[in-house]
Amino acid sequence: MQPATAIPLPAAPISPGAADFKRINRAMMFGGFSTFALLYCVQPLMPMLSREFALTAAQSSLALSLSTGMLAVSLLVSSMLSERFGRKPMMVASMTLGGILTLLCAFAQTFPQVLVLRGLLGFMLGGMPAIAMAYLSEEIDPRSLGLSMGLYISGSAFGGMLGRLLTSVISDFYTWRLALGLMGAAGMYAAWEFWRSLPASKNFRPGSRGLAGLVRGARSHLTDAGLPWLFALAFLLMGTFVSLYNYIGYRLLGAPFAMRPSVVGLLSLLYLLGIFSSVWAGRLADRLGRRNVLWLVMGAMACGLLITLINYLPAIVLGMGLFTFGFFASHSVASSWVGRRARAPQALASALYLFFYYLGSSVVGWCAGVAWEHGQWRGVVALLGAILGGALLIALRLRTLAPLAPAEA
Repeated sequence: MQPATAIPLPAAPISPGAADFKRINRAMMFGGFSTFALLYCVQPLMPMLSREFALTAAQSSLALSLSTGMLAVSLLVSSMLSERFGRKPMMVASMTLGGILTLLCAFAQTFPQVLVLRGLLGFMLGGMPAIAMAYLSEEIDPRSLGLSMGLYISGSAFGGMLGRLLTSVISDFYTWRLALGLMGAAGMYAAWEFWRSLPASKNFRPGSRGLAGLVRGARSHLTDAGLPWLFALAFLLMGTFVSLYNYIGYRLLGAPFAMRPSVVGLLSLLYLLGIFSSVWAGRLADRLGRRNVLWLVMGAMACGLLITLINYLPAIVLGMGLFTFGFFASHSVASSWVGRRARAPQALASALYLFFYYLGSSVVGWCAGVAWEHGQWRGVVALLGAILGGALLIALRLRTLAPLAPAEA
């Protein structure tokens, strides 16, 4: 008679002050940096791609929208694979391949070649975001999850800021090809730092759920009373955020501002507000409750968007700063809410959240390009204002959501 195989007891959750807590947060900062920097480094290059390849704003936006759309699809596949092969190996492979593909984009000779490489890039990067959220949910003490998720998102904000800033400055004084080549090299370095910093999973248990398990898990999450609303928020919030930064360059490069690309790129410094607000909102939500914080920081986004209508550069910067502050705070609160509410398989819940998150970036980002073609900046603001209005209604609906019982959480 064969002895029963002992199921290993889960390791104690990691709390602030532990050495592994610092190592995890350091690694996740690099992970967030790499994902956002590589994904969004083409954003300030869109007007240059329009000129070089004779494209409309909506066509040029495909360099970003295709990447985010492919990433959305990849998230579901990656979460399933991570259940079998582990969290850390999938994330390391994702970051490494993302750096290599960004480097190859520098040598593309036609816009279709750019689109193929950017599509592959988006698919490969899918191995990082959802798995990172699942890793944190499994390893970190729930009482500190908001802080850790906020630090990961602040790394994303830093990556988005530095990626936009470097590519805008380098492409202005040299070429967009050199800018993408340097970003690819930076992505590969970030992958190495991530690999050497992140501790191996202690509470991960390999599974082999396959497609049937994926369908069952998705059905479980989509029939939850709160998760579908959080998934919808991810779609709407990210769609508005990426659209604002996609088309502000077209506005400021044209009359009456006629700014240089490197100067427009300085707007990415507003991401510093996101680095602060994501951590601040994570702490505040841990203390006051996510339902009491989410709708307030989303209101800040709406106010910032309206301020950008003023045809005065300091007002535009103020509005974008307030919008950026509110977005990263909202994303920090909503994503940590998913981590707290989701039952197993947690990686799939994170993947679904980010599936809708990046799908919103792709779909709304392209639609806002059409709005720009027909109504310029007022058209973009009208579309994004309507979307944010719907998102605020969802946030108010979530205030009435009954929390899970302790045995379910």
